[in-house]
Amino acid sequence: ACLYGATGGDFHANGRAGERFCVRNSGAYAVAEGTGDHCCEYMTGGVVVVLGTVGRNVGAGMTGGIGYFYDKDGGFKERVNPEIVKMQRVTTGAGQDQLKHIIERHFEKTGSEKAEEILNNWDDEIGNFWQIYPPSEGQNPVVKDADGVDQLRVSAAAPDGEMCFLPVGGDLNPDQTAR
Repeated sequence: ACLYGATGGDFHANGRAGERFCVRNSGAYAVAEGTGDHCCEYMTGGVVVVLGTVGRNVGAGMTGGIGYFYDKDGGFKERVNPEIVKMQRVTTGAGQDQLKHIIERHFEKTGSEKAEEILNNWDDEIGNFWQIYPPSEGQNPVVKDADGVDQLRVSAAAPDGEMCFLPVGGDLNPDQTAR
C-alpha cells in the first residue's frame, strides 16, 4: 500500500505502484504509471492520475476526490467497481487543464518518458483518459461544465395536456396540486 490515508502532498512515481494505491487518500495529489488492485479504494479526497494499467476493483467505496486513468488499450472499464463511482471521458476544460498540469508536473519531477509522450501528443491522448468520481463530486467543475441553464424537472401534465415545469427547489401552488 502506498499513500494509505494520505492527507496531503504531491507524489510522483516514475514506475508502477503496487496494490491499494491511494486507499483512503483524503487530500494527496498522486501520479503513478500503473497500479495493482484496489486503486483509490475508500478515497475521500485528492486527485490520482494513473498513466498505465491498473488491477481490479478501482474506486470501490470512493466517496470523494477525482481519478484520471490512461487507457490506451481499452481495458479500464472492466477494472472499475461501479457500485458508487461514475466514469466518463475527461469532458470539461477544467478537467483537461487539471490533468495536463498534473502530468506536466510529473514530467518535471521525474523525467517520465510516458508523461512526455502523452504531453507531446496531448490533443490525441486526452481521448485515452477516463475520469472516475463519486456522486459527491458530480458538480465539481472538473467533472461537469457549468452551463448556466436553470435546471428543470417535469412535475406533471397540466389539465390541458401541456407539460408543467418546476425549477429545482421550487414549490407547487395549490392549483398545481389539485386533481
